[in-house]
Amino acid sequence: MIFRRRILREARVFIYQSICYYSTVETTVRLPNGLAYRQPTGLFISNEFGASSDGKQITTYNPRSGEPITKVFVAGAADVDYAVQSAVSAYNSWRTTSGTDRGILLFSLSRLIEEYKSLLGSIEALDTGKLMDAVATEDIPDCINVTRYYAGWADKIHGNTIRPFAEKLAYTLYEPFGVCALIVPWNYPLMLAIWKMAPAIAAGNTVVLKTSELTPLSSLYLGHLITKAGFPPGVINILSGDGSTGALLASHARVNKISFTGSATTGKKILQAAANNLVPVVLELGGKSAAIVFEDADLEQAVKWCYSGVMSNAGQICSATSRILIHESIYQQFVELFKAYTIQMVKTGSLAHGPQISAEQREKVMQYVRSGIAEGARLVHGGAEIKTAGYFMQPTIFADVRDHMRIFQEEIFGPVVVMDAFATQSEAIQRANNSTYGLASAIFTKSLTLAVDTSQKLDVGTVWVNSSQDSDFRVPFGGFKMSGYGGQELGEYAVKNYLRPKAVHLNLGTSL
Repeated sequence: MIFRRRILREARVFIYQSICYYSTVETTVRLPNGLAYRQPTGLFISNEFGASSDGKQITTYNPRSGEPITKVFVAGAADVDYAVQSAVSAYNSWRTTSGTDRGILLFSLSRLIEEYKSLLGSIEALDTGKLMDAVATEDIPDCINVTRYYAGWADKIHGNTIRPFAEKLAYTLYEPFGVCALIVPWNYPLMLAIWKMAPAIAAGNTVVLKTSELTPLSSLYLGHLITKAGFPPGVINILSGDGSTGALLASHARVNKISFTGSATTGKKILQAAANNLVPVVLELGGKSAAIVFEDADLEQAVKWCYSGVMSNAGQICSATSRILIHESIYQQFVELFKAYTIQMVKTGSLAHGPQISAEQREKVMQYVRSGIAEGARLVHGGAEIKTAGYFMQPTIFADVRDHMRIFQEEIFGPVVVMDAFATQSEAIQRANNSTYGLASAIFTKSLTLAVDTSQKLDVGTVWVNSSQDSDFRVPFGGFKMSGYGGQELGEYAVKNYLRPKAVHLNLGTSL
């Protein structure tokens, strides 16, 4: 029977490969610094790049210029099935690979990411529109640290022993789920792929990673490093594609766990698809995070952190503290200081004010700007597209924003901040919690008592005190309410996302 299944599997692989066009799965891409490299454009399955079964492709664009970079293949039903089947086959041996050996491979991958960090950073900057400085100082180092961290976790997954009675012994095992579908967004493509892939692999799962159709290039290039690190074929598979690819992967009958980062709207669809197969899901979704600036805050520092908290990555960050509530005694002063600081940062070429990821995304943000004006919010600064190459727009500041307005309630995912005054701590907490989201909040005060008390009363997964957007690979990240479901990223919590407990009972006696 085992031999027959192997023959059928090999036949399926041969048929799949025979309809792919392998001569077209790599192309030369020239980077903005003038250097050129060979970019994989095919689907990475079983440690090989191949074209999609129907030859369908999509174009990825440089957001800074609006010019096309290259085309990559779109995984269809046959491709998704082949990738999942490859992961299933690899899992049979990968799950029994020792944690030590899994850790060695992840350590090897972390070293390769570090060795290729300049190229990976350049690819990421080209595909996302970020400046190289931002990618080099934040995104790629985070990829290295996260991979190294979970390499260390791979041999530290243990269960417990329980002795209920003298003649009874029980112990627990933590086992991997099997094939994990990992679906990542476009704003931090390689970093978020690593956030999911590294703990899943450390725990003994195999994975099929689906990239965003807007930013697939760095994750596809990672396939080269995965092979070079020595991972067995099928352990890590990477598919480029659009929303239909993600839907096929989420609903596949042989997928055992799903992890998705993206919008709440798409997250609901992922959850519905998973429900058909009763597959557990981890969702890291959107946010409309609030920053609360109390009367005793250091205004200069609060302005800088609040600016960074909403304008970093051109506002394209799920945890952006895009609602700022300011004590009424310092409200007008804060608004003017924030406006002046924003203008100053634009003049100095701040890394934050890059392009939106696409023309469609920019138009979506501009619709919110028009909505804010129509609903009566006070436009303090910005509010217009920048007529130049690429997908740029002005950083935009609204004041006197009321809770019922769309720009106060809905995630904009762009460089738009809304502000209003509050009178008391209880009012600030109530308004901060007046959201369907619960990802994060920031608090600015010199009072430790006030900071701790407010932190406990905010219905969010992360609270920053006198900062914003701090992150560390050892600290969990995830949200409440519509911002998260089923688990958190990073730290030991992420490893547990990809493990399930099993109980074993041992009868040591002869009686019933």
